Amino acid sequence: MTTGAQTPTPLDTRPRRSRLRTFLPLGLAVWLVLEIWLLTVVAGAAGGFTVFLLLLAGFLLGSVVIKRAGRRAFRNLNEALQRGTPPSSGGGSGLMMLGGLLLMIPGPVSDGLGLLLLLPPVQKAVGRYTERTVDRKLRAAGPGSLGDAFQQARMHRPDGKVVQGEVISRDERGEGRQDRRPPLTQ
Repeated sequence: MTTGAQTPTPLDTRPRRSRLRTFLPLGLAVWLVLEIWLLTVVAGAAGGFTVFLLLLAGFLLGSVVIKRAGRRAFRNLNEALQRGTPPSSGGGSGLMMLGGLLLMIPGPVSDGLGLLLLLPPVQKAVGRYTERTVDRKLRAAGPGSLGDAFQQARMHRPDGKVVQGEVISRDERGEGRQDRRPPLTQ
């Protein structure tokens, strides 16, 4: 004898997987196969030693780019701290580091993407797109999410007081236990 109401199964209560989590492994596998296939095509046309030299040159160029971008980011941070102003977005240093990392990854496709990210117009376009996307996602985020956490981090008490507290975790029975970590501020 069954009634019209069914109890939900664990599969019904799970949240749906995002498209990124669904297609990212497939995209990485396709990218890996494409990189290997292109390396074999280049090796067949120019020889294995040429492929080795190309991979070595990409690795060395990528490491130089990452080192230079890191120095620039550190210098910008130092200058901002000396001026007493908040640091800027880095002036494309993050995208330069990403371009250097892509150059260091073996393969012609990643090298091409890395070289594209080193071009200033491409850096500006990708930087603007990324900034707009992050802003839109943070505005669309509901309470209790990452966007809310950024808002909470900016809240200050009007009198400037710091309220010290301790973390109390509740176990399944509802009994509290104190965490033995020291407070964040003195």
